[in-house]
Amino acid sequence: MSGKKIVDAKNDSKGNVNAIKLEGNSSFTPLATAIKMTERGQINAVVVKPKNGNEYIRTKPDGKKKNNLDNLAK
Repeated sequence: MSGKKIVDAKNDSKGNVNAIKLEGNSSFTPLATAIKMTERGQINAVVVKPKNGNEYIRTKPDGKKKNNLDNLAK
């Protein structure tokens, strides 16, 4: 496993994840910054680039729903 683990997430007023908290950090990282960090291998996640939308981050698939970003942000 490379990169820091995502341990928490925050939603905006529309319910979309807009920031994440990384293992060992006390503050949240804005999503745009986190996407760049993930692309550089600094965060243990993947960047999804849909053809018809904005990029977003997903935790790497492991079969556990409790660590999905949507569940962390609740």
